[in-house]
Amino acid sequence: MATYYPPVGFHFLVEFTGIDSKEEDHKFQSVSGLSVDIETEEIAEGGENRFKHKFPVKTKYPNLVLKRGMLVSSKVIDWCRNAIENFEFKPVDLTVKLLNEEQQPLLTWNVVHAYPVKWAVEDFNAEESKLVVESVELCYNYFKTIGNGD
Repeated sequence: MATYYPPVGFHFLVEFTGIDSKEEDHKFQSVSGLSVDIETEEIAEGGENRFKHKFPVKTKYPNLVLKRGMLVSSKVIDWCRNAIENFEFKPVDLTVKLLNEEQQPLLTWNVVHAYPVKWAVEDFNAEESKLVVESVELCYNYFKTIGNGD
């Protein structure tokens, strides 16, 4: 009998440091882009023709994409609009917390120096009955993972 069950991916919270916001501003439908790639450099060795040596060079992080049902009043969107409309960028740190059934964090990702690079609203369509979904795309320097269940 299994004693360990992997956590569910639908119970999470996003918190922005430095943006005073309502509780609704922490709830998102999806978060994507929490991944990292290590770029490598190939170096050929003289006399060795079967392969090239690959060495790690640096890490590369994709943009973080947050989606949710549109909020009419949102401090996070005000922060995004200020960057996009006024070209005033104020990077902030944020955390993505994977929660358990008691609302306690299992894992936390600290995302460092994030700022908005895209804001979008899904298409309006009179033939469909669905919520208006907005997405925010953030560029960031790096993230660190913290295990809260340890």
